[in-house]
Amino acid sequence: MKVKFSPSLMCMDLLNIEKEIKILDEKADYYHVDILDWHYCKNMSLAPCFMEAISKISKVPQDVHLYVDNIESDLIELCINSGAEIITMPPEVVERQTMRLIRQIKAAGKKVGFFINPSARLDILEPYIDYVDRVLIMTVDPGFAGQPFIPQSLDKIRQAKQWKEEKGYTYEIAADGCCNEKYYKDLYDAGCEVFIVGTSGLFGKSKDTREALAITEKLINEAIGE
Repeated sequence: MKVKFSPSLMCMDLLNIEKEIKILDEKADYYHVDILDWHYCKNMSLAPCFMEAISKISKVPQDVHLYVDNIESDLIELCINSGAEIITMPPEVVERQTMRLIRQIKAAGKKVGFFINPSARLDILEPYIDYVDRVLIMTVDPGFAGQPFIPQSLDKIRQAKQWKEEKGYTYEIAADGCCNEKYYKDLYDAGCEVFIVGTSGLFGKSKDTREALAITEKLINEAIGE
């Protein structure tokens, strides 16, 4: 596929993790791991110990998405030690220690990501955009699966692509939230390079994960003209 594919593991069958992972390993470029603390948004999900368990059964890189209201170096260290390859943070939460956390992540040989909520401007990343490996655009409000797509988020993807082309940045542009066949083409045309797929894009397609994976791959390829 022309785009990378990152299943959101909070949406999979958590009663059959190893079975699911063995199937997803066939196609996944990343695994998206949401960590929610009930404070940043009113939901809870997954944890570094989950990432550590996944690391024991899969070599697919994990991108951890921290919906966390108090991010300190100890949490970053825990994520690194648990198997995170990309650590994606909310810029408004870490703004007073952004460079310190960036240096910590980079020193461990890992990648730095930031996510932009629908209510936020991409410009918040400008002071440290040179250090960013992933720009993740939220296409729904954060914290819950199954929310409606916010079309205005496409403008941020276009802006991130424009920055990348004009200034030679190397970050990946990812989209998270309601990534499914209704929006694949719009996302791809806007400049999205990583589809983070959850219930509507993958796991809700069939109770059989291998079949759901095949359906999703077909729909993505049809949408982006591959």
